Amino acid sequence: MPYMPPYWSLGFHLCRWGYKNSSHTAEVVNAMRKNGIPQDVQWNDIDYMDRHLDFTYDKTNYNTLPGLVDDLHKHGQRYVMITDPGISNTQKAGSYPPYDDGIKMDIFLKDESGKPIIGRVWPGDTAFPDFSHPNAVEYWTKQVESFHGEIPFDGLWIDMNEVSNAGDGSIHGCPDNSLENPPYKPGLGGDHLRTRTLCMSAKTYNSTQYNMHSMYGYFEAVATMKALKSVLKERSIVISRSTFPNSGSHGGHWLGDNGSEWSDLYLSIAGILNFNMFGVPMVGADICGFGGSTTPELCTRWMQLGAFYPFSRNHNTIGSPPQEPTHFPDPYLSAMRKALLTRYALLPNLYTLFWQAHAQAAMVARPLFFEFPKDPSTLAIDKQFLWGAFLLISPVLTEHATTVDAYFPAERWYDFYTGAGFDSNGETKTLQAPLDTINLHLRGGYVVVTQTPEITTTASRLNNFSLTVALSAMHEASGVLYLDDGVSISSYETGNYSYITYDVSNNTLTSANNQHSTYTPSGGKHIDQVDIYGVEQEPKTVMLNKEAVKGFAYNAANKVLTVPLKSHGVLVNSQYSVSWS
Repeated sequence: MPYMPPYWSLGFHLCRWGYKNSSHTAEVVNAMRKNGIPQDVQWNDIDYMDRHLDFTYDKTNYNTLPGLVDDLHKHGQRYVMITDPGISNTQKAGSYPPYDDGIKMDIFLKDESGKPIIGRVWPGDTAFPDFSHPNAVEYWTKQVESFHGEIPFDGLWIDMNEVSNAGDGSIHGCPDNSLENPPYKPGLGGDHLRTRTLCMSAKTYNSTQYNMHSMYGYFEAVATMKALKSVLKERSIVISRSTFPNSGSHGGHWLGDNGSEWSDLYLSIAGILNFNMFGVPMVGADICGFGGSTTPELCTRWMQLGAFYPFSRNHNTIGSPPQEPTHFPDPYLSAMRKALLTRYALLPNLYTLFWQAHAQAAMVARPLFFEFPKDPSTLAIDKQFLWGAFLLISPVLTEHATTVDAYFPAERWYDFYTGAGFDSNGETKTLQAPLDTINLHLRGGYVVVTQTPEITTTASRLNNFSLTVALSAMHEASGVLYLDDGVSISSYETGNYSYITYDVSNNTLTSANNQHSTYTPSGGKHIDQVDIYGVEQEPKTVMLNKEAVKGFAYNAANKVLTVPLKSHGVLVNSQYSVSWS
């Protein structure tokens, strides 16, 4: 089953390769706060390292990095940094524990002579841990724990782990044998299987690189997640470049080095959906594009789409212009802020979807044909997708567009923002899509939970909840909400959570708490409001349990009933009913 990520990891992440120093990184974070742009996690690429050595930081240009991380934590934010598997073997003996410990514990991949096989990556000549070795987790945990004592990071980004090599094979060459020269070779952009990786005859603990190559990143993710849990004593995030079946049980993935092109914006949707089908729901593309130069319009539309990636991170390469939201003036900045605040409002649902993925192997992001398999029109749709079964996302994917053609399967649908509804027979509609809008539609028959958004999930989780009921054509709906503390390891497995179900029929919403413990949110605890979409006639009375509710409102144009509950003290995990007649 996919792993259960920490709640904070579902917030917005920001990174680039090319921050000049830790002060530059801090300036970006402070600008995000000043402009009210949601951000939970700041990242650093390889710039922070001392000579690109793993588990080090540049004490000249990044001398204030420990203070930056401390400041992030004080503001309820988190910090993630990159690491690569290549461990330098050219440092003075006794001066670089990642290599010295690896030799002592005998965990490096070996050449045919039994010595560590040496390739070249960012720091120059490097050895490579064999993460399939029985001692690998102990070795990796020791490095993570030691470095965490200097920089208290909250997650790790593991890159270059195919495994990647600047040369072919090793600096000493590869033997001439059947593993290096098999009878069949897939197209790799080179003459040998070892092209830009290690010799296929390199020895792992109980096999060869020929057999284990495709699992290198998987075993590194396993070791990294185990190390983080051991050191942090709470849930963490591992984002890996290389994956293998079951990688989603140990972390997530980003879709690699894309470009700042409209075509890459469009193609990212298929990548997100594919990895959800592969069992890796924590997945996203580099928002606004990694390579090249984005434009204000492209970055705005990408921030809107990226606000609905399961893993939402803006990242670009060294030498490219800045593309963090605060780099752009209004109206682009305001549009980006609006998209992220919408994501943050919906995070209780996204977190519940990740729990369903973890507990039930459900998909988080879904193609339309998964929910409407009998509708042949959905089979080729790759410009729209769903969160779970209930939220249809229809982004703008072309330059200068102010409308978007969206397909609606046969169902009742509601505009997420206004509650205006319509019944579709399976049709394409042209929707207005000004620069500040990504079209979202709720599927009839579902209840979704929102939380007043702030610029961090830490702050958002202190706010109260609201419910939106999207009635089906039969005037029914259902929904679920999963709650836990957001960070504890095995909250679900140990029963430290609440599981709340919603059922709507006969003009009555019923909330039932199926919790498996006494867990109650420590922050936001109450339901402030219920919005019911698709109420055909204006009600005369609204009741909370047996008590009349005053001040309810009915929008006749959109057929939306709004029920204020703030003064009634309704706990989110209590049992109650709201009825209208």
